[in-house]
Amino acid sequence: MKKYDDIISLPHHESTTHPKMPALDRAAQFLPFAALSGHNTSIRETARLTKSRAELDEIRKEELDLHLQLLREQLSQNPQVVITYFIPDAKKDGGVYFTITGTIQKIEENQHQVIMENGTVIPMNDIYEIKSTIFDNDVY
Repeated sequence: MKKYDDIISLPHHESTTHPKMPALDRAAQFLPFAALSGHNTSIRETARLTKSRAELDEIRKEELDLHLQLLREQLSQNPQVVITYFIPDAKKDGGVYFTITGTIQKIEENQHQVIMENGTVIPMNDIYEIKSTIFDNDVY
């Protein structure tokens, strides 16, 4: 006689007091244990690419200042503009360049920012390029 011959042919016991656990709940017991919670999120964040901010030379800065001055004078005509600007990343070095098309609502010299009609606030120091139909050489 082998060790379990006396019980091997008995029917499987089912409790009368505890309901049977659904198969999904039973399977969940065997899911991998996340010993390092947040580890996958950290890996994805590290893998996310950012661009470095381009350094503008003095000529380019003067050109942007001139464009802003011309736009300030033409605000009443609601000129359409295309502005490319840098958005710094909140979590790591670098950021992304974003291009917005629309109408400038106002240019605040004291705060050094451009406010678009849709409410977007663009710091002047982050502007990389401005295009508008009012500039002779920048027609889009």
